[in-house]
Amino acid sequence: MERICVFCGSSAGSRPEYHAVTEALGAELARRKIGLVYGGGKVGLMGILADSVLKNGGEAMGVIPENLMAREVGHKKLTKLHVVGSMHERKALMADLSDAFVALPGGFGTFEEFCEIVTWSQLGLHAKPCGILNVLGYYSPLLAMFDHAVRERFLKPENRALVLERDTVSELLRALEEWRPSPVEKWLDRKRL
Repeated sequence: MERICVFCGSSAGSRPEYHAVTEALGAELARRKIGLVYGGGKVGLMGILADSVLKNGGEAMGVIPENLMAREVGHKKLTKLHVVGSMHERKALMADLSDAFVALPGGFGTFEEFCEIVTWSQLGLHAKPCGILNVLGYYSPLLAMFDHAVRERFLKPENRALVLERDTVSELLRALEEWRPSPVEKWLDRKRL
């Protein structure tokens, strides 16, 4: 993996552990020479993550819409900052630049971005691993909802399996590295290209 896209909050959250794990992820990405792709913000977990990557000598690439840049939430010290016209362009470029996707704690934007990228995987628009770093069980209710959707037959078990979840940075990065797409996903991804 050359680059991992991380979706995370523009808030730092209420617990110091969210900050600590975010810093640890940034440091580990830099140590492994894996570039960061993220939403380009300087606030909340987004800013903490980018600062950690940069402080540890890594590559931090942001993708931010013009309207958010105009509100001065864009991080101006990144390796590269792409300013795009819309949220749709942002998500498409982030997906194209990345080899894997991770969700840290966050709000509606984080939930939406992660669920959309998993949906793209389900539809065969990409064959890249998608993982949740379940800090302090933050995502346990969402993961339980995914399991409920399987039981109620709105979600196939093989599509539920597209969401990797781990409790620590090292476990999640290992799971992303070891993940292999099914032959169907590989075929669909080649057809898209």
